[in-house]
Amino acid sequence: MDYSYQSIRRGAVPPLAALAIFALVLLAALGLAACGRSTAAGPQGMPPAPVKVHQVENSEVGNTSEYVATIKSRNSATIMSDVEGWIFGIHVHSGDFVKRGQTLMEIDPRRQQASVSSQESQRASKQAALDWAKFQLTRSKTLYESGVVSKQDLDQAQTTYDSAVADVKSMDAQVNQQQVQLKYYSVFAPTDGIVGDIPVHVGDRVTNTTPLTTIDERSGLEVYISIPSERAHEIKMGAPVDVLDNSGKVLLQTQVYFISPQIETSTQSVLAKAPADKAANVLRAMQLVRARITWSTHSGITVPVVAVARVSGQFFAFVAEQDNGKIVARQRPLQLGEIVGNDYVVLSGLQPGDNVIVAGTQSLADGAPVAIQQ
Repeated sequence: MDYSYQSIRRGAVPPLAALAIFALVLLAALGLAACGRSTAAGPQGMPPAPVKVHQVENSEVGNTSEYVATIKSRNSATIMSDVEGWIFGIHVHSGDFVKRGQTLMEIDPRRQQASVSSQESQRASKQAALDWAKFQLTRSKTLYESGVVSKQDLDQAQTTYDSAVADVKSMDAQVNQQQVQLKYYSVFAPTDGIVGDIPVHVGDRVTNTTPLTTIDERSGLEVYISIPSERAHEIKMGAPVDVLDNSGKVLLQTQVYFISPQIETSTQSVLAKAPADKAANVLRAMQLVRARITWSTHSGITVPVVAVARVSGQFFAFVAEQDNGKIVARQRPLQLGEIVGNDYVVLSGLQPGDNVIVAGTQSLADGAPVAIQQ
């Protein structure tokens, strides 16, 4: 049926037909406008996201285990008194550097000084008796030669003299013993070093089991590592040991140089030691650290921790690949092993030469275009 514009205006066309014709005309006009805009603007697409990549390479990967270890010093001494008494004086402060033989503290010595004085008085009495016996012996010898006294009198004088000599020697030993004991009331530094904490105060009563302080040399440091007994057969002399801080930063690289021949019964572990003097500027005696032992090494690949994401228990990483002349991000599922330093050991999912995206992954999706930045 042929309807013209004039016939529509005159009302010769039925209303429904006129409405349909108007709708068709409107749709055609909208389509032409859309085509015009598309042609003018050109094709639209997502701009490439700037990213940084890390090329995966073969490297030596270690089979490692990590344990809590303790830093100890061969030259660290816990200072205790050899005698009981009250703290009479403290002559050092925590952190002071002291020389061997320097006085650290004094235990109240007055009672012992009185004992020494008493012993010395008794020795003086014995010495006086010895001097008298010696005089008598000399006199008896002269009189015996003159025939004034008998041989028996001379022998008696000799016996008295010998007894007096023995008494003086005995008192000398007792006085010396008391004087030595008096020296114990002064606490001396057994070696050069730095004074640790001083938990006692002037006026405290201490015994010979009371820790007074510690003296530490900044040398002779060792890492004490307790290895579970089930792995005791794997630890070897010279095994690499990395000492880590709480953030995982390597503070020291060293090697095992002592393995205990016995199992510690209370912990069922084997003690291994490694020298730590090279990190004496950052480590302290009795400090707890993380120690990572490398049991063996093998060829493998690793991926930086920052490149890995985890979704629903599955690990993924984005890899930059060529696709029709463009670089796009492809999401790869990964099977990972242990963390070594700042990298995961990759068991599957990546190959040497892959460019893993390590920065700019926040808004990436599989197949998204990327631009690699240096």
